[in-house]
Amino acid sequence: MNFDLPGEICELGERTRRFIAEQVIPLENDERQTSHGPSGELRQELVARARAAGLLTPHASREMGGLGLSHVAKAVVFEEAGYSWLGPTALNIHAPDEGNIHLMEEVASAAQKERWLRPQVEGRTRSCFAMTEPEPGAGADPSMMATTAMRDGDDYVINGLKCFITGADGADYVIVMARMEDGSATMFLTDMGGAGITLERNMDAMDHCFTGGHGVLSFKNVRVPATDVLGEVGKGFRYAQVRLAPARLTHCMRWLGQARRAHDLAVSYARRRQAFGKSLAEHEGVGFMLADNDMDLHTSRLHIWHTAWLLDQGQKCNFESSRAKVVCSEAQWRVVDRCVQILGGQGVTAETPVMRIFTDMRAFRIYDGPSEVHRWSMARKIVQAAENVA
Repeated sequence: MNFDLPGEICELGERTRRFIAEQVIPLENDERQTSHGPSGELRQELVARARAAGLLTPHASREMGGLGLSHVAKAVVFEEAGYSWLGPTALNIHAPDEGNIHLMEEVASAAQKERWLRPQVEGRTRSCFAMTEPEPGAGADPSMMATTAMRDGDDYVINGLKCFITGADGADYVIVMARMEDGSATMFLTDMGGAGITLERNMDAMDHCFTGGHGVLSFKNVRVPATDVLGEVGKGFRYAQVRLAPARLTHCMRWLGQARRAHDLAVSYARRRQAFGKSLAEHEGVGFMLADNDMDLHTSRLHIWHTAWLLDQGQKCNFESSRAKVVCSEAQWRVVDRCVQILGGQGVTAETPVMRIFTDMRAFRIYDGPSEVHRWSMARKIVQAAENVA
């Protein structure tokens, strides 16, 4: 089997690596970062740098102004961008915008693309995706959705409360999921400044890497014209899978870069730090952790590349993306946790980026579905496949 990547993908990956090292990492200590992510001003500077480097929104189609990357090419570029927690923001490939751009390309009408998508691909706007709700509404089980949309003439009227809405603060538009009278779900597009949409508060979270943080959004008699339905009425759950399967994988790609960064820092520290007459790296306990890191990183990358290749072949890959999400989130978490241990006191302070990576990384095992939900979904499909064979 030939695992060699095409030369143009390797070149793009190397160009991204240099850009992150030279243009992004120097801004990691910039004061324009808050507990709810990079400020709008810092984001605009990062985006401007990526635009000048020809790396802005590389996953979008060429028609929309992107580079039209394949899923395999995204795996290479997104990992390199993820080496810095500011990298995805710079390249305009951070969540939730990356997934929303993919969804809009697949489902939106031509008019909707011109109104909402093209400015987003150009880095001039941001978006959010409002599906998750507080108890007893939709969480890992979207069928529990409580937000409603009622037809009223040429409009739909939306009422409900959403939470954990990444990027809500400062977003220009929102894709909101709501339940219809027949129990189906529909996606709607609406500007965030519309009447009845309120950012109730930003939620304090372990991670600080997402622009706009995570917000609680209320929708009170929000009127959305029927022309602003995304796709077709009643197909919201189907479109959610169009968005979520690739989005799970791109999470894996970006966080792989962060895990690799932590590992690189741990290796460097273990080589130079002396204890008991020799370097930490020469102690078997530390050496074993570095070896385990290498195996977890390699396993993650293989799962990402394999699933990306399947997506490039036109396969749906819901099962494979769930598997990759669990394997990668847990393996990458183990890597970063070991790195904290290797660095000792340095690992639990801001003296190195590892502590920041650690606090950002933990949430990955929950975002886009907790590991347990993916395991449960996979198990059902495994049993069903066995029953079909029998």
